[in-house]
Amino acid sequence: MGSQRPPEPPGEEEEDEEEDEEGAPPDAPVGALPVASGSGQKKFPQAIIVGVKKGGTRALLEFLRVHPDVRAVGAEPHFFDRCYEKGLLWYRNLMPRTLEGQITMEKTPSYFVTKEAPRRIYNMSRDTKLIVVVRNPVTRAISDYTQTLSKNPTIPSFQNLAFKNLSLGLIDTTWSAVKIGLYAKHLDRWLRYFPLSKFLFVSGERLVSDPAGEMGRVQDFLGLKRVVTDKHFYFNETKGFPCLKKPEGSSRPRCLGKSKGRPHPKIDLQVVQRLQEFYRPFNLKFYQMTGQDFGWD
Repeated sequence: MGSQRPPEPPGEEEEDEEEDEEGAPPDAPVGALPVASGSGQKKFPQAIIVGVKKGGTRALLEFLRVHPDVRAVGAEPHFFDRCYEKGLLWYRNLMPRTLEGQITMEKTPSYFVTKEAPRRIYNMSRDTKLIVVVRNPVTRAISDYTQTLSKNPTIPSFQNLAFKNLSLGLIDTTWSAVKIGLYAKHLDRWLRYFPLSKFLFVSGERLVSDPAGEMGRVQDFLGLKRVVTDKHFYFNETKGFPCLKKPEGSSRPRCLGKSKGRPHPKIDLQVVQRLQEFYRPFNLKFYQMTGQDFGWD
């Protein structure tokens, strides 16, 4: 890419920000291999998990933390959407120290739907690797709603929020739970700044059904040795999620927080089918843009 940065994308509205996913530890950096205080350097992240909310980003980060060459910030920094005015030095200071050969990472899933994030990350480093965990946009929207409902039980029903007019089947695309799932639309904005080669699109479904397979792709993309393999995982039948086997010196395995795998409210089949129809052309465009068929249709 040449030295001229692309122009600011015109006239798009600010996307809704998401809350940090539950289970995120406080601001202390985390990683598999501790680095003694004062050793190593704080660097800007070479790779960022930029999306998507309720796609499986927390699981991916937890799985990556097993790798000795990955160091990551524990909490979502929200620098490129909420805290940009604090400056790049503030952002770099949030990062854990890394030794030669280690990769610095962070995850903030709301970046993917934030208008300014692609330009801001490009201005930090055009070599940044970008990981997007995606999931069937209908189940993602229901999961998003379920999380909100657990915090605020008085909100309207899913169908009342998702539709402007249910009898006419008019979808409300201004509702963030619906809007986030328009992956092709969001990706189009990112591709004005970064080539497709800088992206890895991870299937949230395969991260559950075949975590070792997806982690192989992720480690290859990051230029890491394939350290995280099927021997690290077992399937938790109760939760319906893969968990990490207990690490050396630990008394129990590591599973995601109690919020993961919470039951979804019953949604009318007609509502689900209408949403599937609505998303289908966007999904097909996304498959075309990424060269990957995620099997949602």
